[in-house]
Amino acid sequence: MPLSPATGALLVPLALLPISPPGAEGPAAPTADRVVDARFDRADGFVPARAITHAPDLVPYGSQVRVTVGRAAGHTTVSVELAGVAGPHEFPAHVHTGGCGADPAASGPHYQQVAGSEAADNEVRMTVRTDPGGAGVASATVPWEFRPDEAHSLVLHAGIPAGPHAAADRAACVDVDF
Repeated sequence: MPLSPATGALLVPLALLPISPPGAEGPAAPTADRVVDARFDRADGFVPARAITHAPDLVPYGSQVRVTVGRAAGHTTVSVELAGVAGPHEFPAHVHTGGCGADPAASGPHYQQVAGSEAADNEVRMTVRTDPGGAGVASATVPWEFRPDEAHSLVLHAGIPAGPHAAADRAACVDVDF
């Protein structure tokens, strides 16, 4: 007996559900809880930008960013994809406590799971290495989940080679409610 279109539509999502065999162990794969796709723009534009560049020579207006946040079994993975930025280049990237603004310092300090500890597993740290065309990808996984309403942006630091910028300068910022 053929299925009606409505019945078929109900069955397709069931077919896409993952099936784990009985007794399967191991951490669940992270799911994308949040995805931010944006183009870098000026901080003082007519429409508020979700992604702001403070160094258009490194992160030009119109270049693209995707930030993906996934959580599973008490762990968090943050991934960053860039396109159209300076290349080849290394951008250190960190999650910060404040939102993006016209003043690069508006994004506040690095988010720390335990305040005051700069240990590598206490912060989200990664380096986005771009190819000569300005595309790059990086991700970091930490053994915790963000505290609610305490992490609000991902900042790309100027990195190397930085030209007229210090390596730690904030080159760009993406608003992400982690």
